[in-house]
Amino acid sequence: MGAEQLLQPFQSRRTFYALEASSTISDDKINEIVHAVVKHTPSSFNSQSTRVLVLLADEHKKLWEEIVKPAVKAVAPPEAWEGSEKKLTGFANAYGSVLFYEDPQDVSNLQQKFPLYSDKFPQWSEHTNAMHQYALWTAFEQEGLGANLQHYNPLIDEKVASTWGIPKTWSLKGQLVFGKPASQPGEKSFKPIEGERLFVYGGKFGQKK
Repeated sequence: MGAEQLLQPFQSRRTFYALEASSTISDDKINEIVHAVVKHTPSSFNSQSTRVLVLLADEHKKLWEEIVKPAVKAVAPPEAWEGSEKKLTGFANAYGSVLFYEDPQDVSNLQQKFPLYSDKFPQWSEHTNAMHQYALWTAFEQEGLGANLQHYNPLIDEKVASTWGIPKTWSLKGQLVFGKPASQPGEKSFKPIEGERLFVYGGKFGQKK
């Protein structure tokens, strides 16, 4: 596989908000993809600190209808609740959610083993979690699934942990909502790249290998 084949999924990955409560692939295939992402995504010092909770069908709906909605309603200004409820109903109407966690014990173990980098490991832990999120999001889209990434943590952390038996020490980082796309996303705009977001020094350009 050349770089072009690898970059194509990166270029086509988008945020889909309108999702159906169905999947383009089997639950077995979903599990297979998540397993591969968890196994092969890199982590700082090979910490393998990321933990993943997958909720499908009714369990997914339980998350958004019974946990997220009440938690958000309890803190949302009354005038803002109608819009928030509509958005949350959209998430509930999708097929599944993947919740991404970090296990702080793995981070603590590295801090004790490598004290020179102790203050860096929490930040590096965030990096590896983000890589898991992006890898899975991109892989799902290659199977015809749409997804969007949400962050209702820490508002929902305690209730989610008690509902699905998640250790309360784990730190929830994000929720990837996915399902069969019900519509296409709009056009995506880009800031200028060269000279503003990309800087290259050295090298010989314009020469064929």
